[in-house]
Amino acid sequence: MPYQKVWQDMQSLTANRTELTADEIWFVQHPAIFTLGKNSKPEHLLNPRDIPTLQIDRGGQVTYHGPGQLIAYLMIDLKRLKIGVRELVTRIENSLVIFLATYNVKAFTKKDAPGVYTEQGKIAALGLRIRKSCSYHGLSLNVKMQLEPFSRINPCGYKDLSIVQLADFYPQIILSECIENLQQALIEEIYK
Repeated sequence: MPYQKVWQDMQSLTANRTELTADEIWFVQHPAIFTLGKNSKPEHLLNPRDIPTLQIDRGGQVTYHGPGQLIAYLMIDLKRLKIGVRELVTRIENSLVIFLATYNVKAFTKKDAPGVYTEQGKIAALGLRIRKSCSYHGLSLNVKMQLEPFSRINPCGYKDLSIVQLADFYPQIILSECIENLQQALIEEIYK
């Protein structure tokens, strides 16, 4: 789905939420695009060439989205869950670590660098926006995609950050098969 349309739909859902609105998780893939977070620095966008760029309202620096990457947008009412942003980030990261373990991928988090990592490199990124105590935006998990566009940026603002994907560890992975397992891990961790 085109990035801008999904972004507008997330903003609209969040703006019109009430305390009775159910939380939602949307799973999508996007055509190739670089997105720049609210406070991103232009020097992290090195050479976009033919890939469009879009300044958006999530936190974080620049990242790449493209076919073969699983995006989970998380419209979560933090007030209802009685948690803060840091706790939501921790729960999202933990869900990714648990999900990756089902494919025998040893993953971990870093205290001062949101996302999920393996010894070989970063495999998942996070970027959220909180409005009216509700989150939108979410996570991107590299499943089976072209990684070359990450060389055109300093991913998440880190120069020379190695980027990996699930297919590096589990070559027969099919993106559509990941959705149910990731959804289950997210629900179990976020709503524990």
